[in-house]
Amino acid sequence: MFIGDIFNSGAMPALEAGVRFAAQRQRLIAHNIANASTPDFRPVDLSTGDFQQALARAVQRRRESGGGEQGRLELKKTGEIEMLAGGTLRFTPTTPSGNVLFHDRNNRDVERLMADQVETVAAYRAASELLRGRFALLRTAISQRV
Repeated sequence: MFIGDIFNSGAMPALEAGVRFAAQRQRLIAHNIANASTPDFRPVDLSTGDFQQALARAVQRRRESGGGEQGRLELKKTGEIEMLAGGTLRFTPTTPSGNVLFHDRNNRDVERLMADQVETVAAYRAASELLRGRFALLRTAISQRV
């Protein structure tokens, strides 16, 4: 299928996975910030390092098996990431350790949450802008304009 080949070539699958990951992580960080003063609340997060490693391994496998940048990008299942049929990603967030436990038994660090939010928004914007540029090129090619 021609359209499937276009969407599974080059950087588009990796950019799509990056956008999905950043969007899900942003939702989790917003949830953590909203519940920062809730007693017994434990924040959850997705590891950016684990995602980046899984994505890098998937890109490398695609290069080795397909001889280039063509074909589906299959992320192997990790503790936090699972690729379902059809390319949908399922994320299973974990509770990060290392924060101080406050007197209300809440494990929070608002400064770190805000820094994570800024980092995630930047990653989302970068991936979505690159993806938007790819779609603009496709749109120009399809409309046969120069």
